[in-house]
Amino acid sequence: MSRQNTRASIELTKEEQKYLEKIKRTSKEEARKVKRAEIILLSASGDSDFKIKKKLNVHRATVKNCLDKCLNMGVESALKDLPRKGAPREIPDEDRAWIISQACKSPLELDYPYTLWTYNLLTEHIKKQASTKGNTRLSKIAKSTIWNILNTAEIKPHRIKYYLEKRDEEFEKKMTDLLCVYKEVEITNEKLRNGKKNIDKITISYDEKPGIQAIGNVAKDQMPVVGKHKTISRDAEYKRYGTISLLAGMNLHTGKVTHYISPTHKSSDFINFLKKVDKEYKNVEKIRIILDNHSAHVSRETQSYLSKKPNRFEFVFTPKHGSWLNLIESFFSKMAKSILRGIRVKSIDDLIGRIEKYFSMINKNPIVFRWRYKMDTI
Repeated sequence: MSRQNTRASIELTKEEQKYLEKIKRTSKEEARKVKRAEIILLSASGDSDFKIKKKLNVHRATVKNCLDKCLNMGVESALKDLPRKGAPREIPDEDRAWIISQACKSPLELDYPYTLWTYNLLTEHIKKQASTKGNTRLSKIAKSTIWNILNTAEIKPHRIKYYLEKRDEEFEKKMTDLLCVYKEVEITNEKLRNGKKNIDKITISYDEKPGIQAIGNVAKDQMPVVGKHKTISRDAEYKRYGTISLLAGMNLHTGKVTHYISPTHKSSDFINFLKKVDKEYKNVEKIRIILDNHSAHVSRETQSYLSKKPNRFEFVFTPKHGSWLNLIESFFSKMAKSILRGIRVKSIDDLIGRIEKYFSMINKNPIVFRWRYKMDTI
């Protein structure tokens, strides 16, 4: 004869009944949760623990524990495992803190030739130091244990995350001044769209892209062939023909880009660019140029040229390490992802010809770049 239940009967609300039936029918829930839902439903329908055990082929203790939790803590708790105390920590907190402190030191400080820790090196260091201190527990520690300790503390001494320190004390001021320039350009462009024909001052965003490599193939590229290979096939070997420097300025009102190509990157090249811009915009009273702090922009040679053109040019410098504030960087990024991506040429002249053709194409349908970051604060 089966034992009679002495606990109170399970009574479910309509919502709980519906919820448990849904779990019972689902194929997405874990098996033990479905099993517990079935136990509760069978008990609520009047089945004894013994009958439930037989129907579901589970241990009687499983039925008892599930129904006891349901009565004491509710349906939701009965469907889940209660948190357990778990085994005691093998490594005490003070030892864990010491391991973390060692990982936060540079290997160079501890007389190793490494800049970064490897887990093998750190494990051997921990073992050696622990053995010296007579800590037998840590002298046999596993690499995986050290990984778990550091991972829990979110310490990753084998990785480097780069950042750029603001070394310009006037960074915020210069950035605000530059954003004001962009705001002024925005207002001017709005007037041009509304019918204004001429402006006395234009703004050009300028930068250089030095070291563009002229690289050539040693074998002809093989184009994709249906059924054979999906991509362009290229021999990994290549030839170097040299490099060129590209100097470019983008008119922020029209989107037109003025460029100058040179084998060097000197003050004389920057002056030649200024001369080209001066000639191209001879009908404009003043040319304002946004540029970075390269030495060629403030050299004696450049200053000498500017002195011969009083009130013709106005320079607005980006903060040091703030060249990302210059809109031309967006254009160079676009250029790197298009014409320069995977480029192969036959000579330096071929590279120059390709770049010249690129500028001829984009200036037929120029795009006006707009600065948006933090513009709502101006």
